[in-house]
Amino acid sequence: MNAIFVLIAGIGAMALGYLFYSKFIAERIYKLDPNFRTPAHEFEDGVDFVPTNKYVLWGHHFTSVAGAAPIIGPAIAVIWGWVPAFLWVILGTIFFAGVHDAGAIWASNRNKAKSIGALTGDVVGKRARSLFMIVIFLVLLMVNAVFAVVIAGLLVDFNSAVIPVWGAIFVALIIGQLIYRKLVGLLAVSIIGVIALYTLIGLGPAFPLALPETFMGLSDRAQWIIILFGYAAIASLLPVWVLLQPRDYINGLQLFIGLILLYAAVLLAGPDMVAPAFNTDVPAGTPSIVPLLFVTIACGAISGFHGLVAGGTTSKQLDKETDARFVGYFGAVGEGSLALAAIIAAAAGFATLADWQAVYHSFGQGGVNAFVAGGANILSNGIGLSEGLAQTLLTVMAVLFAGTTMDTGLRLQRYIFQEWGQIYDIKWMQKVIPATLLAVGACVLLAFGAGGADGSGGLLIWPLFGTTNQLLAGLTLLVITVILVRYGRPMYYTLIPLLFLLVMTVAALIIQLRTFYEQQDWFLFGLDIVVLIAAIFIALECGSTLNKLRKGELESSEVKD
Repeated sequence: MNAIFVLIAGIGAMALGYLFYSKFIAERIYKLDPNFRTPAHEFEDGVDFVPTNKYVLWGHHFTSVAGAAPIIGPAIAVIWGWVPAFLWVILGTIFFAGVHDAGAIWASNRNKAKSIGALTGDVVGKRARSLFMIVIFLVLLMVNAVFAVVIAGLLVDFNSAVIPVWGAIFVALIIGQLIYRKLVGLLAVSIIGVIALYTLIGLGPAFPLALPETFMGLSDRAQWIIILFGYAAIASLLPVWVLLQPRDYINGLQLFIGLILLYAAVLLAGPDMVAPAFNTDVPAGTPSIVPLLFVTIACGAISGFHGLVAGGTTSKQLDKETDARFVGYFGAVGEGSLALAAIIAAAAGFATLADWQAVYHSFGQGGVNAFVAGGANILSNGIGLSEGLAQTLLTVMAVLFAGTTMDTGLRLQRYIFQEWGQIYDIKWMQKVIPATLLAVGACVLLAFGAGGADGSGGLLIWPLFGTTNQLLAGLTLLVITVILVRYGRPMYYTLIPLLFLLVMTVAALIIQLRTFYEQQDWFLFGLDIVVLIAAIFIALECGSTLNKLRKGELESSEVKD
């Protein structure tokens, strides 16, 4: 099939989902109230609680959640065929991710911008909260440690991306000042920022930069990992308007321009989907499509990490409650669009089926490299970009989004340590600097303690990312469902997605448990058991709470609209 039809069908379906289904969810289920005083106004402090223009906030939320995962997952999952990956991304975006993201923002906003973990303690119970916090910590640890490895690898493999990647930080700092101090209008700032970013992308291939292959016994990848953690620590300490908001906003614009260029190239070149629609001849060792498809593609269909961002940073910046629809649901649509691009690049970016099979020779192959290589071929054939410039453009796109996710992820991990400090009354842990050092220390310990001098330790626990992340999404939907029942609202629009996710995730955890046992990987085997037990107990706690609410044993609290 020609990729043009896949593109039109995917974008058209997600657009209809936003126009109609998100409107129904916002007005009839969450009942978003424009007059509700949001925590951003109630607790405004100029650091974390900052009322923010919805377009700028959308940029923050979208780019924080759209890291490398919506590229990696879909570009790996096409090994089962591009049709299953396409259907899960489109249906997942419309009926799962958008509802999840907007719901997490709404739930946090209605409860003083508390994180989903803290909120669990209020609406379900302290035991559920403790278990939930463990799952949240593991997801953040995986994201931060692994994305550092991914970014470092891309900066080494494509050193033409170094100047635009780091130059984008200085662009964001300038834009932050212009926006916050209202020196220039948002439109002018957007144009200036985009021009600056694409100028840097043009300079990248002309001035490639590389670190020494070895320095003090560390490889160039390990050096980049240390630099990235140092940067992320500093970025997580700055007020959100200084770097986080403007970096995310301008990166959001850059992504959409990059997607428009890639989509335009698809329309002009009209490449065929050379990958099988349904792959009946998968390589040996490839796991069953059910349930593994639904955890291999997490970000891009639905992701628990989104709930952490929604309740961790986004809800603290929400100017009006009604903005949750645009910021949350449309943010999910944006990530779905990126996942769709990854599928097309990985399935139509190769000249022949044999070329595609040479890359997808075993499960786990493809990923970012398939996206960059396939997408660059489409850009070159469609709009005439040189292969080097096209690769730089797509590499910068992937790195910038992974980087913004690290910025937000480390800030969220600091929040987790601070919340633990509050829960267990550890005064020093509640302070910003110690909590940040603990967050960075945990990531560095995993990276270099488990991975040795190359700093790749995060990859050791990556096989559990998909299941843990999807479990977190299901549990977030459970919390939202309990809140809906408490408010006397319809719950089936969140209950059905959460049941589907819990079934698929628990099944995947059990399958992986057997795999880890056969491989005698006792570290992942033990971690899998921890996550599985946490999932079962949290689900039982939430189920008990829902049952008590249904029987009237707990008091509901209907919100006055």
